[in-house]
This record gives sequence, structure tokens and C-alpha cells, in this order.
Amino acid sequence: MREFSLPALYEVPTDGTLTDLVRRNAAQYPDTALFGRKAAGGWEDVTARRFLDDVRAAAKGLVAAGIEPGDRVALMSRTRYEWVLLDFAVWSAGAVTVPVYETSSAEQVRWVLGDSGAVAAVVESEEHAAAVKSVRDGLPGLRSVWSLAGGGLAELVAAGADVPDAALEERAAAGKADAPATIVYTSGTTGRPKGCVLTHRSFFAECGNIVERLGPLFRTGDSSLLLFLPAAHVFGRIVQLACVMAPVKLGCLEDTKNLTEELAAFRPTLVLGVPRVFEKVYNAARAKAYEDGKGAIFDRAASTAVAYSRALDTAQGPSFGLRLRHRLFDRLLYGKLRAVLGGRGEYAISGGAPLGERLGHFFRGIGFTVLEGYGLTESCGATTFNPWDRQKIGTVGQPLPGSVVRIDDDGEVLLHGEHLFTGYWNNPEASEQALADGWFRTGDLGSLDEDGYLTITGRKKEILVTAGGKNVAPAVIEDRIRAHALVAECMVVGDGRPFVGALITLDEEFLARWAREHGTPSDATVASLRLDPRLLAEVQQAVDEGNAAVSKAESVRKFRILTRQFTEESGHLTPSLKLKRNVVAKDFAEEIEALYTT
Repeated sequence: MREFSLPALYEVPTDGTLTDLVRRNAAQYPDTALFGRKAAGGWEDVTARRFLDDVRAAAKGLVAAGIEPGDRVALMSRTRYEWVLLDFAVWSAGAVTVPVYETSSAEQVRWVLGDSGAVAAVVESEEHAAAVKSVRDGLPGLRSVWSLAGGGLAELVAAGADVPDAALEERAAAGKADAPATIVYTSGTTGRPKGCVLTHRSFFAECGNIVERLGPLFRTGDSSLLLFLPAAHVFGRIVQLACVMAPVKLGCLEDTKNLTEELAAFRPTLVLGVPRVFEKVYNAARAKAYEDGKGAIFDRAASTAVAYSRALDTAQGPSFGLRLRHRLFDRLLYGKLRAVLGGRGEYAISGGAPLGERLGHFFRGIGFTVLEGYGLTESCGATTFNPWDRQKIGTVGQPLPGSVVRIDDDGEVLLHGEHLFTGYWNNPEASEQALADGWFRTGDLGSLDEDGYLTITGRKKEILVTAGGKNVAPAVIEDRIRAHALVAECMVVGDGRPFVGALITLDEEFLARWAREHGTPSDATVASLRLDPRLLAEVQQAVDEGNAAVSKAESVRKFRILTRQFTEESGHLTPSLKLKRNVVAKDFAEEIEALYTT
């Protein structure tokens, strides 16, 4: 057993709620633009004073509608300014926010609203309103539903016009740090999603220590962050709150179709993403270089960036020749890549899945450091992260200051600290299983080095045992294979089988590029190309790269290219883009069987 901890850098308030931050910002930085909201002409600034006014007006509407302290209010919307506004409005009314992914099905909406006992809901679109309406007969406790598309926010503000300021002040004075702030439902890779109860204290401990440890990334009046991940997910939520706590300017982007253009317009200093975002940036740049006949130059520049980053971790640092090459490629390529990410940023925060060591070195080598972290809904988001000044690429960093990470005798990662959830809503049995003596059992396997940096090696429940008795952690191979430009998703199989196999889906954008490069119509489908020897050879290279990370007994012997995608809409991915392995295994049982019979 091994454990590591760091002293807390932030003193968690003994009383009060997260709404105190909004009032503080309005008092200390009244005319500072702390939010960016999308408008017809581009981005519109919102000052700290204006935000407080907007929050109060919406909160008064909730009070007028009969929302009482402790009531649950569901919020179903894409990531936008109104999401953040309403989150704080719910807290200002003394209530508890229940986020609902905007992609949720009617059945998922029914479960989350019913299990949480939500008495009201704010939805973004008429489509969302229709989903709620279709299951409302099964939600007797749901009294009110407002639609942003139908003028619901204006309706709330109008309804609260006669509510006195004293009503909100009274609720603010009664607010307790240990009171529930939100019930965030897990993505539900298996079984029904469980509601994680996170308190105001949890978020104070989480975000306060993140801001203190990553201070240079959260500079008031200079730093800014563009949030385009789901605000309903705990990862997006803590970044939203960290920006308010610092405070720094936060932009919320509801539509990522033109992400590159939006990054150029908003020009954030800090970017939040998942590995797939950074993989796309790299793969798109490389593909464009090859289309322009500059592929060899790109590859030399990429190798130089990786070598330069690796040399930064050595005692002697980069050699004179390496520094010269790096300076040359910075003028030719690296600066253009940084411009794609907004042009002002030097750092990004990545979570949700492993980034990959080579990609981590590549981005640091071009002057855009991606700091990896690790966390779960139950840990209020990031429970470990790489510090800006002591990064160890290939790890998910050190524990959140004020918390403890322990590796149990069987390799499971255990967590302890004020940032943890208090239990699962209405599920004492599951809570008791997950929390023992103040320690949360993550279900993840990992190791700690001598400096307390954590490396995640897999999931206990996802370990495959082949017919030969070999234990296989799928994540290691899958992440390597998925890093290839052609690969969209990969799922390793082989439990009880004679060898390890894989199901692979292809990235449609890069498949079209591959088709053009190989003299095949660019509109060719996966179904028409899946048996093309050239395509199979390209995918085999990705598999070989994955196999290089594991022993021969753990390596993928055979793979199948699927004609369907794994998506959230198809039911094969969670909203946070994790594989629902049991669903994939059921839906593609014939393809899995074919791996072992053909």
C-alpha cells in the first residue's frame, strides 16, 4: 500500500455558499468583463456587476415560483451563458441544481428528474421541452418547466420583479457550506446512473486548491477560458466555478462546428479539452501538410518538438543544435498551430482519458503545454493534475492539495479529502460500498511514483481474462490505437477467449482524406472500403502501435472494422465519451464472434 498527499493551499469556508463568489466579484471587480456570451455580431462582454444582476433577477423568479431551500431544479441545456447564470440563480434561491445532458433521451430525462425529485426544470430548446412533456405523467413532483427558446428566462425575471432583495439575502445568510449544491448523475456505462451529491464545500475545496496551485493560469484581468465541453459534466462544471473563483473571463460556446474560428475570435489564454480534441488538431495539421506536399517537413518538425520536450526533462536540457532546429520550426509551423488554438494560449487542461505521452511531448514542444489530470464525478472533477511548473508527461499528476491518494494492495486507487461527494442520492447501499472510512474506492487501477505522480493503468471491472488466464487492461492498448488519425474508436475484447481482439471504427473525416490520397472516391463508405488491403494495412499500423505498449500475450491478434460509429446517439458512448462496453458487446456480438470463427 502506498499513499501521497500535499498540504491544502486554500482555506475552505466554514459557512456560506458558492453564490458568495458572485457578490464578491461584483464588489471587487464591478466593471471587469468576467463572461463572454455569444451574440449576433460575435462575442459580447458581461461584467461582474451585470452577472450579479442577471443572477438575482432569475433567482427572484424561482422564489416567486415557489422554489424552497433544498428543492431540486433540473437544468437541461448546451454550454452557454444562461447555463452558468441559472446555476448560480438556483443556488441563490437556496436550491440544488440537477444537470441533465442536453443529448439525453426522454427515458434518461425521466430517470434523472424522477430519481432526484426535481420540482422544476429549465430546458434550452423546444425539443428538450417535448422530451420532458412526454414523460411528465411519470413525474408527479415536477411543478414547473421553463424553456429558454420559449422565453422562459424572461418569464422568470418578470415573475420575480416584486420579490424583495431581502428574500434573497435571507436565503444567502442561511446557506451552509455543507449543504448540497448539485446532484450530478454519473454517465452510466453500466446500469442506471447514480446521483452524486456534491456540496458547496466540495466545490470550494476543489476549485480553491486548483486556482491556488495553477495560479499563473488564472490571472484576473488577463486570463480567459473558452468552455465548449458540456457544462452538465463535472469537468466543465469545475472549470466554470474555478473561473468565477479566480476570477477570470469565461466564454461559453454552445456549438463547436466552427471551433477554430471561435477560438480565433475569443482568443483564450487557457483551453479545456479531452484528448480527442488535441488528437484532431495534430492529425488535421499533419493531413493538411501532406495534402500540400509538405508532409516530410511536418514530420521533421513534429519529431523536433517531441525531442525538444523530452530534453527539457533532462539535466542538460536541449542541445544547441536542437534549439536551432526548434527555433526554425517555430517560425515555419509551431506558431501556426498555436494560432489554431487561439494564438494567446500557452496551456491547456486535458481530462477524461489518457492523452498519450508522444502527443503530450509534441504539444509542449510547440509551446502549448497540455496538463493532464484525473478525476471522477464522485471526486468533484480533478482529484489529481499536473502542476504547471512540475509537469510529468505520461502521468495524471499529483493529488489535489489538501487531499490524499492511496494505492490499495490490489492496485486500486483510493481517494480522501473534502472535495469528495457525500454519497449517492437515495442510494445508501451504493454509497456504503463506495465510501469506507472516508475513502472513496474509484474502481481504477494505478501506481504512484516517489514524487506522488499518479499513473492510471486500467479499470478493475474492465480487466479481461483470456482463456489462457492472462489479465489484460484494455485502456492501455485502446488509447494507443485510437491516437491514429484514421481511428475514431476502439474496443478491445477477449474475455474468456483464446486471444485478444479489437473492434475499430474509422474517423469519417480522415477516411475521406485517405480515400483521396489512394485514388479512391472521397465519398466511398466504410462498408465499401473495410476490406481494402491498403486500408487494412494502415489500420494494422495503428494496432501495431498499440501492441508495442503491452506484452505479446496482451496484444491484439485480430481486429474488425465496423461500418457503424460508436456515438452517444447510438447508445455506445456516454456524454463524456466513455465506451459503454456492455452495450457495444451486445450490439456487435456477431462481429466479436467473427473474430474467433473466421
